Amino acid sequence: MGNPLLRIQNMSAWYDSEKRVLSDLSMELQEHEVAGLIGLNGAGKTTFMKVLSGLLDSFQAEEVCFCGYDVKFRENAFKACRYTAFAEDNSFQYFTFREYLSYVSAAYHQKNTDAVAALIQGFHFEDYTDVLLKDLSTGNKKKAFLITAFAIQPRLLLLDEPVNGLDFQSTEFLYQQIAAYKAQGTVLFSSHILESITMTCDKVYVLEEGRIRQTFEGEQIDAAKIREALHYEKDD
Repeated sequence: MGNPLLRIQNMSAWYDSEKRVLSDLSMELQEHEVAGLIGLNGAGKTTFMKVLSGLLDSFQAEEVCFCGYDVKFRENAFKACRYTAFAEDNSFQYFTFREYLSYVSAAYHQKNTDAVAALIQGFHFEDYTDVLLKDLSTGNKKKAFLITAFAIQPRLLLLDEPVNGLDFQSTEFLYQQIAAYKAQGTVLFSSHILESITMTCDKVYVLEEGRIRQTFEGEQIDAAKIREALHYEKDD
């Protein structure tokens, strides 16, 4: 096997220097796989996504490699290869979805394709494409960013709690899009919902108190085993 798409060794991150949110976190993402990061609320999932997205610079890591080369999360070459859809995003509030998609597509040098129409239909978003993002409901705002994420097809797609706020039909459609994305690139998505992990992932990282507690791959991915890992208790 060649170099992983992304390799991180011993990462720590914090908002307060006296209290680390992530500690000695290590992981590898391969080309064309779906990896899930599962943990209870407060485990550090969103903080990790912020670091990868260049939004939090209070971190340190022994090694960060992308395609075999040392990389900085804020450098343009890496930014051009990844897109993040956050659980909550209040940016670009005075853009409509179509304006936002056009802006992001230009930034990533991607042309809007026929896939956009299929994504809009699949997420039942037809009536909201020309509504300001600030006026969308939580669920529809989430759909706007998810449609954009899948439309521009970055090499590394980061999804932070993508199921939150979605209706049942859109959740099912999201699972299909995540599973199919391996043909385009790699997905890392965080969740505290076990179903979303077991239905889509090739690899699962269990995050607890800022550390990777356990990793499951392939046939090891089992709801009961992951549930047990999530409720891991230290021996007295």
